[in-house]
Amino acid sequence: MVQVCQSTIIDAPIDEVWRVLRDFNGHDRWHPAIASSVIENGEPVDAVGSVRRFRLADGGELREQLLSLSDEDFGLTYCLLESPLPLMGYVASIRLKPVTDGNRTFWEWRSEFHPPANRREELVRLVTEGIYRAGFAAIRKLLSAGQRQTPVAARVMDAPTTTKLTSKPVEPLSAANADRTRAIVVAKHGGPEVLEFREIGLPAPGYGEVSIRHTVIGVNFIDVYCRTGYFDLLRLPGVPGMEAAGVIEAIGPGVSGFSVGERVAYACPPVGAYSERRNMSPELLVRLPEDISDEIAAGALLKGVAASFLLHDVQPVRPGSTVLVHAAAGGIGQILVQWARHLGATVIATVSNDDKARLAERLGAHHVIVYTSENFADAVMEITGGRGADVVYDAVGNDTFAGSLAALGVRGHLVSFGQASGPVGNWDIGRFSSKSITVSRPNYGHFTDSQEKLAPHVNRFFSALRQGIVRIEPPRRYPLAQAADAHRDLESRRSTGSLVLTV
Repeated sequence: MVQVCQSTIIDAPIDEVWRVLRDFNGHDRWHPAIASSVIENGEPVDAVGSVRRFRLADGGELREQLLSLSDEDFGLTYCLLESPLPLMGYVASIRLKPVTDGNRTFWEWRSEFHPPANRREELVRLVTEGIYRAGFAAIRKLLSAGQRQTPVAARVMDAPTTTKLTSKPVEPLSAANADRTRAIVVAKHGGPEVLEFREIGLPAPGYGEVSIRHTVIGVNFIDVYCRTGYFDLLRLPGVPGMEAAGVIEAIGPGVSGFSVGERVAYACPPVGAYSERRNMSPELLVRLPEDISDEIAAGALLKGVAASFLLHDVQPVRPGSTVLVHAAAGGIGQILVQWARHLGATVIATVSNDDKARLAERLGAHHVIVYTSENFADAVMEITGGRGADVVYDAVGNDTFAGSLAALGVRGHLVSFGQASGPVGNWDIGRFSSKSITVSRPNYGHFTDSQEKLAPHVNRFFSALRQGIVRIEPPRRYPLAQAADAHRDLESRRSTGSLVLTV
């Protein structure tokens, strides 16, 4: 085993240095060796156990895991999980201490690992110079006078319905970025009014990226959560949105299997869909067949994929089961109602008004409850003769959670996959034992973060569309520049079905 230890003095306060280094997904913003980085599986950037997958400037890919992090001691430890280099058993730590003779910071970076004997000197030199000393110089430059910046603060995040791959800040307009595009930019968290339509820089697609010209962009509640700052997916200033359809217009180095002019869609992070054009990795792009329009793909792909794993994986629906679907007139609610009925379930739907009730009935719901005029839990018990529902699909959250529990039968399962009305709060799980209730909070990313996981759901959803099992109503359309209006309508629950932005 070899040990490498390097240290330096940074002319900046310890709090300022620590704000940069504690962001486990932020090294691509300052280290010259890192081209891009993402956190896997929806974990917060400061969660012990989170894994960052990053690409080096030379194209190599690595995975590292955060083992410890202490804001009190200004230190963190991490280990290498996968690497193209034989750095076996690599464990590294960063420790900061204030320098007493001035507002400066002492930084120690050390590691230990087992290199092959014939590459020992090469790998020690690489770690010492290519990682540690290069990192020291980069942080010193970043925090030098006139260039200091505060990276995004880490926030505790409830598991979202999508995987968490944090976005890059928007590219500034400059001579270096001669190309540009128009996009919706969020510069600060807040209401729909913070959605600003303006030009941003657009570099040529980098290694492992393609450039997509959007035609239609999906609008989802997770976009609202990003805009308000509830979900830590959007690095400010940034472009929200994670569902769109369009055409590949350029291909970067290292990409194979895709062609310019191909129609594609996606429903995955990193965010950035609210734009006329964008660059992204092609790993989770979906090729669109001729019989699936851009509008249907952009307005329903995320919802259809989510409905697929909710109905088939999270709580498989069987013939004869009783299913309660909240917000049945919404985009994903409409799909759940139709698909659950096809699977042989008795479907009970809740909606907020009579117009939406008629829509739910047309979609195939056996029973419809207008929850604003009657207690839906009591109504479910009456409909089922006191037996209760076998499963409740609840994306509403705070306003329905308690009633959903009450509406379940013995050994019922509450699938809480959203919180349009706010967080559900804290609950004593001991209370669930009275009916042996189970509760799950599925994360979209855990079912879709690889092509192997995503493809079966896409194929299943497209097949349901072709067979007429699921019918998608034409989405409500808004120009991209009017994204704020789409958000207002979505949050006010004035809309039914899907909303899309057109380019």
